[in-house]
Amino acid sequence: MAEMSYRTALVTGATSGLGRGLALWLAKRGLRVFAAGRRVPQLQALAAEAQAAGATVEPVALDVTATDATLERIRELDGECGGLDLVVANAGVGGVTHGKRLQWERVRAIIDTNVTGAAATLSAVLPQMVERRRGHLVGVSSLAAFRGLAGHGAYSASKAFLATFMESLRVDLRGTGVRVTCVYPGFVKSEMTANNPFPMPFLMETDAAVERMGSGILRGEAELYFPWQLALPSRLLKVVPNPLFDAAARRFR
Repeated sequence: MAEMSYRTALVTGATSGLGRGLALWLAKRGLRVFAAGRRVPQLQALAAEAQAAGATVEPVALDVTATDATLERIRELDGECGGLDLVVANAGVGGVTHGKRLQWERVRAIIDTNVTGAAATLSAVLPQMVERRRGHLVGVSSLAAFRGLAGHGAYSASKAFLATFMESLRVDLRGTGVRVTCVYPGFVKSEMTANNPFPMPFLMETDAAVERMGSGILRGEAELYFPWQLALPSRLLKVVPNPLFDAAARRFR
């Protein structure tokens, strides 16, 4: 598939981890990148790093859980820059939501960011992209989307929502000129994974994950899975009978 050409991009969750890395990676390739997130000092530091490398990153204060404000701000950016070519819904949160000790506040926080916030981000300028017959939507899901992981029901479900949402958009938008990519990362070194109390097999360095993600996006791949050593068994879990899956999953709660 031919590599696409972009002028502008919006990346949410750009204060750390994959989002920060991707924003800088895209900027170094000549894009004008709007890096969005809640922590403005981190975004300003990213902008300074990009400037030192001769690239352009513009900080955007944005909390995707405030959906009305998110829609309005992204639409403003779309108008200001002459049309966003690439929108990456990367902002996400995790956390333990064990069924025996379930706390609605934690569940809601995950849903507000990973489900409602992501959907708002992706919906904001989709009609304009269709009208322009140009654009690319990217949703950052997770390998956790394939089965309900023990102790992480809200996170797994939120990423499963995003995966299904992106798949439907991909089908609906065929022939419109708007591309859709869903990214399924495994464990990547970041603030989010730094304090995980469980083993993280095939943990990837952030730079390696960003390279895989960025190059796949520019090629217009519909789905990206990495690392392959974890992606393959994760996808195979979909066909494992429930009794076998349940017995295995309980070992990691």
